[in-house]
Amino acid sequence: MGLIVEDGTGLAGAESYASVAAADARCASLGLAAWAALAESAKEVALRKAAIFMATYRTRWAGRRMYQHQALDWPRYGVVVDGFSVLSTTVPADVVHACIDLAVRSGNGEELLPDLDTGSNVIKKDKTGPLETEYFQNTTDVRERFVAVDALLAPYLGTAGGSNSIKLVRG
Repeated sequence: MGLIVEDGTGLAGAESYASVAAADARCASLGLAAWAALAESAKEVALRKAAIFMATYRTRWAGRRMYQHQALDWPRYGVVVDGFSVLSTTVPADVVHACIDLAVRSGNGEELLPDLDTGSNVIKKDKTGPLETEYFQNTTDVRERFVAVDALLAPYLGTAGGSNSIKLVRG
């Protein structure tokens, strides 16, 4: 089954924001040769995983989804970037590029949504005389895991002037 790409109409069955052809073009322009070596089916799987990861932004996107039954978070209405309204019949290029960038990571074998180690209480050091116990520190932190993707998407998040913020003007 072929990849169903969101085209700006709010498809109920959309699986990705980017097509394989768009991903191939972006990766070629950025010199990402490993992507070209992947089979088409592997590229489709990677693009699906990227879109699944992008759902983690669901509560942070500016504006509102266009249709109740659309599969993905875009298209949206009420989004303003740099003082200009984003057309509600499109998926912004930055959103498409972020999906591709995440797909490249997935295609390289990186797990986009790993289970988090929330601290398994593994003892690093235990000293009995005046009681001292030290645990291994949890180093898993997903908040800033994909800094480049977050930077691409920052203008489209609620703090950029969408539905999750209110413009206050004093008279």
